[in-house]
Amino acid sequence: MGFEVFCPVKKTRRRWSDRWKWVEEPLFNSYIFLRIEDHRREEVFVVPGLVRYLFWLGKPARVRDQEIQVLQNWLGEYAHEAISMRFIAEERVRIRSGVLMDAEARVVTQKGNKLKLFLEGLGAEVTVDLQQNQVEKIDTPKPH
Repeated sequence: MGFEVFCPVKKTRRRWSDRWKWVEEPLFNSYIFLRIEDHRREEVFVVPGLVRYLFWLGKPARVRDQEIQVLQNWLGEYAHEAISMRFIAEERVRIRSGVLMDAEARVVTQKGNKLKLFLEGLGAEVTVDLQQNQVEKIDTPKPH
């Protein structure tokens, strides 16, 4: 139909009766993002399952291009697969995805896929799920 459509999906691990499997599911249930000219807005309702537009303050809701780009970058950069990387206490890391993208932190502890980090810039501890966020080690210079 010539519309630009975006349905952000995330990979989630689900248990079947005999195994675990990674499946894609919408990040926002029952929502898609659509780029369309105002004069063509009614044309989309020929698509089965589309019910209405989301409204905000009496007008169709609009999402800025940079907000869509952040979603696409976050979802596209990280495969959300099982993590085997191990971190040790006091190790320096950089968060490469999610809300805290590009923040540097110090490892407090790791329990499975949960990594507790201390964000020095905020003076706060956060817990990061390694199945939903990418974290990389930062090389620290070795003393001579």
